Amino acid sequence: MDSGIRSRKMASELKEAQSEQVPDFVQLNDLATETVGGKVLFATDDFFAPAENLLKRQAPEFNVDLFTEYGKWMDGWETRRKRISGHDWCIIQLGIPGVIHGFDVDTRFFIGNYTPRISVQAANLNQGEVPTFSERNNRMGTAFSEEDLETVNKLKSDSWTLLLPMVQLKAGNPETNHNYFPVSSQQRWTHIRLNMYPDGGIARFRIYGVAERDWSEIGTNDLVDLVAMVNGGVCLGFSNAHFGHPRNLIGIRRANDMGDGWETARRLDRPSILKTNDKGILQVPGSEWTIFRLGHSGVITYIEIDTNHFKGNFPDSCKIDACVLNSQEEKEKTLQKWSKMNEGKWKPLLSLIKLSPHKRHFFDETTLESRDVVTHVRLTMAPDGGISRMRLWGFNRALPSTNKQVQMSRLQAQA
Repeated sequence: MDSGIRSRKMASELKEAQSEQVPDFVQLNDLATETVGGKVLFATDDFFAPAENLLKRQAPEFNVDLFTEYGKWMDGWETRRKRISGHDWCIIQLGIPGVIHGFDVDTRFFIGNYTPRISVQAANLNQGEVPTFSERNNRMGTAFSEEDLETVNKLKSDSWTLLLPMVQLKAGNPETNHNYFPVSSQQRWTHIRLNMYPDGGIARFRIYGVAERDWSEIGTNDLVDLVAMVNGGVCLGFSNAHFGHPRNLIGIRRANDMGDGWETARRLDRPSILKTNDKGILQVPGSEWTIFRLGHSGVITYIEIDTNHFKGNFPDSCKIDACVLNSQEEKEKTLQKWSKMNEGKWKPLLSLIKLSPHKRHFFDETTLESRDVVTHVRLTMAPDGGISRMRLWGFNRALPSTNKQVQMSRLQAQA
């Protein structure tokens, strides 16, 4: 990631972290981003800029001097000015099917050319219900073909469930470009239809939610990553996300680069002269943390902490604590921004350990301090830096019978 992109991403993260208008659902997983396999199956028009740009992980860019043979280059989806009946729309296949909690329709840099209104529909389709679409490749300068239209009509997407009725969008100025819309549906969805009314441009389309896994398909003796995004793990809070959001920690595959991990700013309370203890661990007053809800309660037996790509900015050390929280306790702590997180139920899972740069660190059950069933984990790094992935392998287990109400509350929260 070059310094320009990195600086813009940093500014974007700071803006979101400091804004009181940002809804809680933006901390959840983006179920449609290209990094988790989200893809555009069909679009009515891609004349100025293709719909695939909607799903890019990186923040939108703008180059004032860059033009294509079709017009001004824009980092988003931009259709031509419509001169026929109808409106523009596209079909998106989620990379991770799940329950959608909200949308961020980002119009960044689209000021005189943003689409004025949108609506969103959704469907939960089996693989056999989705026809085979032709490869889109580079569709810039084109509209749909008759073959494309014949294929997409098989989906009957105009009758899909309406998740978001027609709403107005704001222009892509820095103070107005994020258009947030909560979703109340608790159903599982696999495909989205984004409707533009009637035409125009959108920079990014974020679909925030939680993966829904059928745990009946997983035996209690099957080893599974309990915190993985694909298994329903989700970030609930963090202390700092200056360069990269901690939800990246539970992404699929190893990280592509530093931007695909959790990286904090350098803490300003670092001592002027650093010292270590007899184990080589820095003695510093501060640390950074992030909290996750597991996709299913379980016993964690194997941990991986990966500092891939973080070579001069890896943390000195980290530790993991775990606990059991019901949905009401989770809600209260989230509202408190986890300000009282040192109170109560947290117990050590992985004691403070020294980390190395650009390396996968593995810890088995002989190293871990707990074999209890847990629902939430807290990863703490000191003093600051970047981690690309955290894997918490274990066995899905129901909570003890004395905690049946806790288990029911968790199931209701995930429903």
